[in-house]
Amino acid sequence: MDELELIEEIRRRFGTEASDRIKKGIGDDAAVLLPSRGLLLLTTDIMVENLHFDLSFMSPRDIGFKLVARNVSDIFAMAGEPEFMLLDLCLPQQLLLSHQKRTVHEFVEALFDGIEEGLKRYSVTLIGGDLSTSPGKIYLSATLTGSSERPVFRSGARPGDLIYVTGTLGDSSCGLEILKRTITSMGGEVTVGGEVTVVKDTEIPSEIKKPLLKKALSPEPEPVHKKINKINAMIDISDGLAIDLWRLCRESAVGAVIYQDKIPISKEVREASRLLGLDPLSFALSGGEDYELLFTTENRIKEEGITEIGFIKEGDNLSIIDGSGIERPLKPEGYIHRWGQK
Repeated sequence: MDELELIEEIRRRFGTEASDRIKKGIGDDAAVLLPSRGLLLLTTDIMVENLHFDLSFMSPRDIGFKLVARNVSDIFAMAGEPEFMLLDLCLPQQLLLSHQKRTVHEFVEALFDGIEEGLKRYSVTLIGGDLSTSPGKIYLSATLTGSSERPVFRSGARPGDLIYVTGTLGDSSCGLEILKRTITSMGGEVTVGGEVTVVKDTEIPSEIKKPLLKKALSPEPEPVHKKINKINAMIDISDGLAIDLWRLCRESAVGAVIYQDKIPISKEVREASRLLGLDPLSFALSGGEDYELLFTTENRIKEEGITEIGFIKEGDNLSIIDGSGIERPLKPEGYIHRWGQK
């Protein structure tokens, strides 16, 4: 499958016709768009094989969908609406590993299935991109545009604001831990529908593992700005609650206190952690890849799926109060890219 064939496949799948916003999409040196009615948002995200995804337990479809979802989460974190995407795809000439029982064409088709599903899920249009070969690993990158009438920044938190998070935290990293420990009968590849047999000699029931695997493989970020009128600061939780809260507070020049007992942790994470002999709080605080939203507001909110976990204070330190009322420093731990490491 050479570059010309791949381009034709992309045009067949994602070709765009002129519309009220798109004057020229895929097929030229650059896309041509009419300006949006709101402020323009731009974000980009890269995924590198064996760093952001592992083909031994992640399908090409999951990789494609997750690439879209990661970028959409950034747009939602700015209180924006995702609109258009550019895709960069860099594949090695020797694409298939020993455990990949598929042709290059089948791999690309499945990858595009996931991308297409993500684009449709979030009403995003692919308008172009770039293709190349790589010396070894698979590299994927997407640039997403969005618009917002009133974008929300990390820098807007004020002392006295309440801190809220959406959804439950730690599901993705707990699911990833299960995947890493899993022995399967599927030739090394696991999908959400796959049959997990043993995890360190402990069987994890299907009703526990499946939602965790889904969150790890196919996160589905949701906007919160459509529910909440007044948001002062916001960030998506991609690297872990502790480190992303620290980032928000640093940009706002404030401190924060959170309550351990208020952090929303699903029953699936608690039960899986018990079976794995691990601490569910660690998954929630520093696991990462939840793609939930953390935001602050002076208003008290009562919405299903949104949990108050603490408050913003003056100063620059973060702390956490446990169930006994003991307060201790909250370290900004989570996922950090470390150059030079495998």
